[in-house]
Amino acid sequence: QERLVESGGGSVQAGGSLRLSCTASAYYVCLAWFRQAPGREREGVASADKLGTTRYGDSVKGRFTISMDHAKKTLYLQMDYLRPEDTAVYYCAVPTFESSCKTTDGLVPQSIAIWGQGTQVTVSS
Repeated sequence: QERLVESGGGSVQAGGSLRLSCTASAYYVCLAWFRQAPGREREGVASADKLGTTRYGDSVKGRFTISMDHAKKTLYLQMDYLRPEDTAVYYCAVPTFESSCKTTDGLVPQSIAIWGQGTQVTVSS
């Protein structure tokens, strides 16, 4: 069974940093991070493919960095300069089409085939 397991979430003060990890049970060319805050729609955060192409949501550009270690089947999200509005459950995801990571299609929830269980990130002011 294909699985994605996130880790690294927690609580941090505004301006701090966290690093999320997502370990997959299989090799994927294209992976993404999404997040969902209470009462809000799920939002695409960043995507990456094994060739190094990355895409970011406007709200995290310049603060978050996505990377992939394809050999380890692991996706990372380095989150710096965190803000209270970054508080959400963060999900690792696999888009249906590998080509999604070459555009912003990979940041659209409807493009996702597999979701992880999520990890909570809480940023206090």
